[in-house]
Amino acid sequence: MKSKLRNQITHAIGFFLLIIVSILLFQGQYNGRVFNDDDPSIEQPTLESYLTFRNSIPHAPSVVTVNDFDNFDIGIDFWEQNATSNPNNPLWMFFGTNATTAQTARGSTNGGLNWYLNNPNYHSSTCCDPWSTYTGNGVLIYASGVNGQYIYRSTNNGLNWGSPILSVSGNDRNHVSAEYTGLGPYANYVYAAMTPGNFARSTNAGLNWTTTFTPSNSLPGCYIAVGPNGAVDGGCVAYVTNTGSDLSRTYNFYRSTNGGANFTLASSQNFANIVGFHTGSRHTINNVRTAPHPKIAMDNSNGPYRGRLYLVHASNDPPGNGNKPDIWLRYSTNQGVTWSGAVRVNDNPSPTASDQWFPEISCEAATGKLYIHWYDDRSNPATFETAIYATYTTDGGQTFAPNQRVTNTTFTFPNPPCSPNCYRGDYTSITGNLNSAFSVWGDHRNATAQNMGGYFPDFAMRVTPNANTLTNLSDSSFHYVSIPAVKLWDKSTKFSFTVSPAPVAGLISVDFLNRMNDNLLDSLITFPDSLRARIKTSGGVPGGNYVVTIKGNGTNGTPVHVRNINITVIPAPTIKVNLKVLMEGLYFQSSDQLNRRDTVKLYLRDALSPFTMRDSAKAVIDTLTFSGLYTFLNSPTGTYYLVVRHHNSIETWSKKGGESLVGDTSVYNYDFTSAATQAFGSNLKLKGTRFCVYSADVNQDGIVDGTDGALVDNDASNIVTGYVVTDLNGDYIVDGSDYLIADNNSFSLVGVIRP
Repeated sequence: MKSKLRNQITHAIGFFLLIIVSILLFQGQYNGRVFNDDDPSIEQPTLESYLTFRNSIPHAPSVVTVNDFDNFDIGIDFWEQNATSNPNNPLWMFFGTNATTAQTARGSTNGGLNWYLNNPNYHSSTCCDPWSTYTGNGVLIYASGVNGQYIYRSTNNGLNWGSPILSVSGNDRNHVSAEYTGLGPYANYVYAAMTPGNFARSTNAGLNWTTTFTPSNSLPGCYIAVGPNGAVDGGCVAYVTNTGSDLSRTYNFYRSTNGGANFTLASSQNFANIVGFHTGSRHTINNVRTAPHPKIAMDNSNGPYRGRLYLVHASNDPPGNGNKPDIWLRYSTNQGVTWSGAVRVNDNPSPTASDQWFPEISCEAATGKLYIHWYDDRSNPATFETAIYATYTTDGGQTFAPNQRVTNTTFTFPNPPCSPNCYRGDYTSITGNLNSAFSVWGDHRNATAQNMGGYFPDFAMRVTPNANTLTNLSDSSFHYVSIPAVKLWDKSTKFSFTVSPAPVAGLISVDFLNRMNDNLLDSLITFPDSLRARIKTSGGVPGGNYVVTIKGNGTNGTPVHVRNINITVIPAPTIKVNLKVLMEGLYFQSSDQLNRRDTVKLYLRDALSPFTMRDSAKAVIDTLTFSGLYTFLNSPTGTYYLVVRHHNSIETWSKKGGESLVGDTSVYNYDFTSAATQAFGSNLKLKGTRFCVYSADVNQDGIVDGTDGALVDNDASNIVTGYVVTDLNGDYIVDGSDYLIADNNSFSLVGVIRP
């Protein structure tokens, strides 16, 4: 009995150990990927997050507009976002993020309106931790970890990539930065670092690398900043590592003044404490892991704060587990040897009541403006209702612009909920230029691993109405283009347009006008304000649906936003004229009919100078009714002169003032035969009781003279027959009766009479 019980206990213990081992194996490896969710010395995606989001359905990037402000949906990939912008063209931006298989690389050449996906041929060791930077001469450096940091070079913003190049060895949390002014003896040098602290440099924009420094970085999160050393651009490389314990971190600031060839320790500082709640293994916000990473940047400008080194991090205030973290900034004027006191960056009224974490910084090179953004749940800390907030400082970190919400909505963090130490990324990113910064972050509004971006400072944009129907001929509509609100945006915004698809005929054009008058105006400089866009059709645009895209750009191209106006083009209503007209030579008053049917052209000309010809049509005039029906397809409703032209008659205009013609189903009747005053200048000839247009302008020069008579006389002498221009009476033979008409009208100096 005891032996049987002993065997049962042994089997139970074995089964229990098998379960434990299986759990540990399952925790450690899945589909070839290694995971350790609770070790603070490892910052890599967790198994929980991988299993939650590995089946996310990707979608095309788009623009998400809420209350006229845009966020840019860059796509659903995974967590940890890093972005950079070309220092020579701020509209060229690059974005890298983790993916459930490796990493995802996206680029934009129009300021984030559209993104293209183009991954390099990743090295087989690639896991996570995307970083990127631009050199001053426009080479994009894209880095990946985690078993060694491999970099990929591109000279066209990620449309094409070079082969992977090992920049630095290590096993976690890599970083890459470059000299991006393109000036000085270290122009376009690139620097790389990686846990456990290895540092390397490239003196040829990332083609070749040398490891030059190997300090300790026992906790993930080493960072590099490049700035001037006095008058020497790029002459200082600052490098910060983390040592100590997760509860008591030491920031070690190293500096190099020879392009990363050698480093000295500037100082070691214990600035940080707990961020949020420490579970015993990780700092967390509502169960999601975070850390007090030391984010650094240097002022490369020629302004008063040139060379200033900035440090931003999150830490609880007051210190202590479970309190609320804030964002803190310190600066050093001597490359990290000594530091200023900490200044709180977030300006919410009750900072101890809400959480601020995951800060990122970017120092713009021309002016030294320092941009900062972070996660912030000030709107409802009880439910962790979160947004991205941002600010900037232009006085060297002493004061900050009022905090602005970059996200155009809030979201619960995390969404969906997760258990303690779960992973939703270890960092976000911000990249700044002279006008604005572009932030990217992990967005939880749709409970997906969504990557979102937004500008700060920024402007809202609206067009009203956003649709209209125009006819294809000389039609127009007005639309207000407004900036109804701004987020600290105070620079000029210029508007332009495109039409898609481009009409295969005719033209759709846009004029930007002052909102109060018709003066041309394509920019706004004060806010809120608006102008008008006048959309016009001309020349017979084919019917169909067109999109007029109105684009608003800051002075250097950023921020940039677009709004679409849907235009439906329909055929203009036709104008129909039933014209009654007689040609002198063809009309026989004895029979009260024309000798033959003949073609007469009718033109529509503007009733006002310069009397532009707008349309033409032709019809055959009946021998008995003296009428023909003319249909005009290319003219809108308006007032026009009717101008008659026959192949051997004097051009004749309708009476003074023109006729009001309407494009609808009606037919407008006009009778040149009823009175001399039906023609401008009474330029008609009476035959019996009917008025006729003069005949015998054989050469159509607007006057009947000896030249016309000579042409008729010559053909009469040769007994020319058939349908010829010198046969004025339509009997198909040129003879003396035709010459008589020409001779009489020549003697009377008959000619065109126009307005």
